Amino acid sequence: MRNAAFSMATQLATASATAALTLFLVRALEPAGYGVFALSVSIGTLVLLPADFGISQSAARFIAERRTDPAATRTLFVEALKLKVLATGLVCVALFAAAGPIADAYQSPSLAWPLRGVAVAVFGQSLLMLFAATFAALGRVSVQLRVVASESLTEALASAALVLVGAGVAGAAFGRAIGYSFGALAGLALTLRTLGPRLDTSHSSERRELVRRIGAYAGALLIVDGAFTLFSQIDVLLIGAFLGTTAIGLFEAPSRFLTLLHYPGLAVATGFAPLLARTEDRAPDVAGFSRAVRFVLVFQGTLVAPTVLWASPIVDVVLGPGYEESAHVLAALAPYTYLSGLAPLVSVGVNYLGEARRRVPIAIGALAIDAALGVILIPRIGIVAGAIGTDVAYVLYVLAHLWICKRLVGLALRPIGLTFLRSTLGALAMALVLLAFGTSELSLLDWVAGGFAALAAYGAVLVGTGELTRRDATELRAMLSRRRTGSTSP
Repeated sequence: MRNAAFSMATQLATASATAALTLFLVRALEPAGYGVFALSVSIGTLVLLPADFGISQSAARFIAERRTDPAATRTLFVEALKLKVLATGLVCVALFAAAGPIADAYQSPSLAWPLRGVAVAVFGQSLLMLFAATFAALGRVSVQLRVVASESLTEALASAALVLVGAGVAGAAFGRAIGYSFGALAGLALTLRTLGPRLDTSHSSERRELVRRIGAYAGALLIVDGAFTLFSQIDVLLIGAFLGTTAIGLFEAPSRFLTLLHYPGLAVATGFAPLLARTEDRAPDVAGFSRAVRFVLVFQGTLVAPTVLWASPIVDVVLGPGYEESAHVLAALAPYTYLSGLAPLVSVGVNYLGEARRRVPIAIGALAIDAALGVILIPRIGIVAGAIGTDVAYVLYVLAHLWICKRLVGLALRPIGLTFLRSTLGALAMALVLLAFGTSELSLLDWVAGGFAALAAYGAVLVGTGELTRRDATELRAMLSRRRTGSTSP
């Protein structure tokens, strides 16, 4: 719980900076310019996977299994870092060199320099992935907070400054590069300090065996993460191919907004997914993991009704003029919004169990479904087709990972199903309240009163159905009391 709380603070830190920067960019660059920026970031996200090569999560798995042995964890990290620098460096140089031809392929000359800025950003971002995974595996997420906060603030300030002085889309991309480069340097320093100045006493044969094991498990993770990342970006690429960069901006802007709502689920995954790692003296903590699943479902249920019924006013307030069509995308992504908090918890949990290979057909299947629906529907119904494909594929993706957890560690699915039904009933109660306040133009009073009344209705349903009990409140108060009076050391 403590690591989940620190991870939540980390997500809030980056969410604040990301939200402010996104709101600034969608207005300063307008749909056409923001579409070019979104496309460059999307391509960078695809490149990030071969740059990482699955090394971050692979190293995290082995570090988590040996976190009681400081010398072993430091050796694992150093060997993983060597692999990471080599793989990431080669991929980022290739992207920088290919920026011009890629821009020509999209018939968008203005895409070239943003892609070069993104290539530099990917190098720092890939290193940060290793540092973050190491902190999570060690149960030292508090250290990660400092790294992420400094990176996010630096990126936001640098990007805004470059855009304001007239650098445009390229300025936004190179501001991203400045932020991630600074974050990578800070992350390296804090990671080495956390691991301690311990001498590496392992023999060269032992180090080669570590590299082999990290590389072998990273291969499966590369396939899984590559397929999932392409799944997360395929709609952007297809929309760009069929409808152009302006349509990308209209689709990607609400998607970026939804990303901010997924951070609580990511925080819980950081704190609880490592519980499934097997160590010499501890079996996977299935009970704690199951409670985390329940918490995520309850929280994500509060997001569904507002993003559907208040999609138009949310887009008007958050994105501004020119993004009216984005409201349909925001509303259509409701199933994805609900499940996006659960997906990282169950998928990373499988990684920590050492069974990433079981995820390969799932990730490839989700990608195939999303791509097929996109090719069929985007030319016919426009950008909302990307949301439909994402929803269908994501439902199958999450259900398949839950089934793997059931098969591997006996995760009970019936209580999870009951929580899903109860949170769905709560979301319906929220919807009725929001409908009473309207779904188009809302006053400040409507926003405040409607939001509080909807949350009260949701809570009442959960209490009435027995999903939330007095015991839950007692345990939460006890946890908060321990947090206030306990040790503050990282």
